[in-house]
Amino acid sequence: MFPSQIELLKSIKSHNIKANSAGSVYFCNQNQVFLNLETMIELDNITRSFGTLQVLKGISLNVDRGEVISITGPSGAGKTTLLQIMGSLDKPDGGRILYDGQDITRMDEKELSAFRGKHIGFVFQFHQLLPEFTAQENIMIPMLIAGTGMKQASSRATELLGLLGLSERAQHKPSELSGGEKQRIAVARALANQPDVILADEPSGSLDTKNKEELHKLFFNLRDQLGQTFVIVTHDESLAAMTDRTIHLLDGAIKP
Repeated sequence: MFPSQIELLKSIKSHNIKANSAGSVYFCNQNQVFLNLETMIELDNITRSFGTLQVLKGISLNVDRGEVISITGPSGAGKTTLLQIMGSLDKPDGGRILYDGQDITRMDEKELSAFRGKHIGFVFQFHQLLPEFTAQENIMIPMLIAGTGMKQASSRATELLGLLGLSERAQHKPSELSGGEKQRIAVARALANQPDVILADEPSGSLDTKNKEELHKLFFNLRDQLGQTFVIVTHDESLAAMTDRTIHLLDGAIKP
């Protein structure tokens, strides 16, 4: 039994969960691939400083729809800062960020929050699942935040669990799941509101070799089946080698 929608929403509020913590999925024929190779995200001369330290120095980058790209570089190169700015979790000091031609740097906080919830999904190194909720309920939470009804959210979560091979784990809480299962639930949660892009920050950094390989394959399966776009910050050379394109950052700039 799920708690009532009111109970879930009360708990969501008590945890101060924002709609930017996940995204969602559109379903299509398994053999159909949407790779239009059209520019979806455009970063134009992005700069960011913290005090006197300039972390990003005029980053310009395009991401095509259906593309899986990796961002690599040493610690302190600006990778996570760039990903946060791309995901509207932080604002640049200068430059523009366009999603399908729409400049999100001109949006206010309310507009940005709504945009994030609809267009961007996030996966982090640690799953950040809420321990008191089941796997299915964790996937439902971003949909309920977005105003989706309980029945529809439950149905979509069930479909996502099936897509990721976790149907039998639907009623298990995070403490009853393996590390790899938790991270796949986090991916399902990121897919919940049909995002244009999933931004992943060291998504396999806490996993063992077997679960790491399975998660990497999952990203590409989702691209092949759903046309999902991924931007992945990683230190993992094997994952970077699998992606369509690798962006190397060094000292806040894209390395030629």
